[in-house]
Amino acid sequence: MQDDNALEANAAESAALWNADLAPTTDEQRTWGWLNIGALWVGMVICVPAYLLASGLIQQGMNWWQAVMTVFLGNLVVMVPMLLIGHAGTKFGVPFPVLLRASFGTIGARLPGLLRGLVACGWFGIQTWVGGSAIYQIVNGLTGNAFISAPLPFLDIDIAQTLCFLGFWAVQVWFIMRGMESIRWLETLAAPLLLGIGVLMLIWAYNAAGGLGAVFDRPSAFVVGGAKEGQFWATFWPSFTAMVGFWATLTLNIPDFTRYAKSQKDQLIGQAIGLPIPMAFLAFISVIVTSATLVVFGEEIWDPVALAGKLGGGTALFGLFLLIIATLTTNLAANVVAPANGFTNLAPGKISFRTGGLITAGIGIAMMPWKLLETAGDYLFVWLVGYSSLLGPIAGIIITDYFFVRKCRLDTKALYVRGGAYEYTNGWNMHALVALLVGIAPNLPGFLNAIGISGIFPDWIVGLYNYAWFIGAFVASVVYYLLMTYMSGKKGA
Repeated sequence: MQDDNALEANAAESAALWNADLAPTTDEQRTWGWLNIGALWVGMVICVPAYLLASGLIQQGMNWWQAVMTVFLGNLVVMVPMLLIGHAGTKFGVPFPVLLRASFGTIGARLPGLLRGLVACGWFGIQTWVGGSAIYQIVNGLTGNAFISAPLPFLDIDIAQTLCFLGFWAVQVWFIMRGMESIRWLETLAAPLLLGIGVLMLIWAYNAAGGLGAVFDRPSAFVVGGAKEGQFWATFWPSFTAMVGFWATLTLNIPDFTRYAKSQKDQLIGQAIGLPIPMAFLAFISVIVTSATLVVFGEEIWDPVALAGKLGGGTALFGLFLLIIATLTTNLAANVVAPANGFTNLAPGKISFRTGGLITAGIGIAMMPWKLLETAGDYLFVWLVGYSSLLGPIAGIIITDYFFVRKCRLDTKALYVRGGAYEYTNGWNMHALVALLVGIAPNLPGFLNAIGISGIFPDWIVGLYNYAWFIGAFVASVVYYLLMTYMSGKKGA
């Protein structure tokens, strides 16, 4: 067994597996109590894309309680793997890319880490677009729409929208350059303010609609005589999967945060109170406000940025300012930390956390996120369900490896050296790669159908896509366990 100095010297010399950002957290770095972790979740939950989940369900035909219950159930389910994977981060102090080495191998871990990182880059772009749009609305609200102009070629947005998008991007880069502690400070400070935003939105909906009777009495489109009569379950299951898929990203890299927790109790309580309850609260706000817009404006406005622009005046400008803060807190925690660590893991000797964050910011621009939000259907069923079919198998493999193959035992030092317990075949665990591919395969026909490539596969295969995260996680888990147990005999580190 190597001592700590030998481990650091060996890994630093190869510059392949170790740097200060990826090293296990020390006792001095474990400063996050349950309140900090709960505040982190509030900061991530209160955001426009999360708001769009429930309001998008209203647009798909659900009534208020159907939409709220779908969001709540989805987040209650996704909290389970969140707590399980978070356990490893707290126990061993390692970030997500390093934990991946136990199951995928010291080099093979780079592949799922990169896949997770690229999804986060897409989310970073979406949130940056939301924040930039709020700035755009404020600027035009103060100048009487003086900055609205024709869309630019190729981009399909005007020059002011482009500049506002880049301006909000620059603010986030400022925080990225200051590292994890600045993110913890911002999340804890902003959490009460973000909860206050929700209360203000409920008050507006109540006053503007003359009470909530019209909202609560509004039937779903699935009732007899409705526009989608008898189609509730056909809408519910892919929507439920989309709810799980929304936080499927954080399910994987939650060790990036729980590694700073003071104890398992802190990470468990913090996540339990910080995720499902605030998500249900935001869903309730979302459906109430979206339903109220039908009463007030004669149309459902599911985007709060567009709603603020419709309202106009000082109240709208203040609301947009708060929305910018909400978007900032979510994006920095949920969509910078994971890809920054993932890119660092590709070349620890050359890429630091800050450099990885800058790479994330660059890719987020290049993905032109406004195109992902063009319709509620594309947002829910192509983007959310699509990447959940990719990340579900990774979650299944991690949980199976940590709890069932290794019984919560890891050789921490071996995670940072070549030739050790997690070397497998030249740094790649082929069993994990096979399980990943097999887990993705059942959902591929449905994804192709969702993006418009239809008529190739039978309906029953396409229908599996409605349960993408669950099927991917289950299939990959079973395949991985069987391969690791009966073909390699590896049951521990």
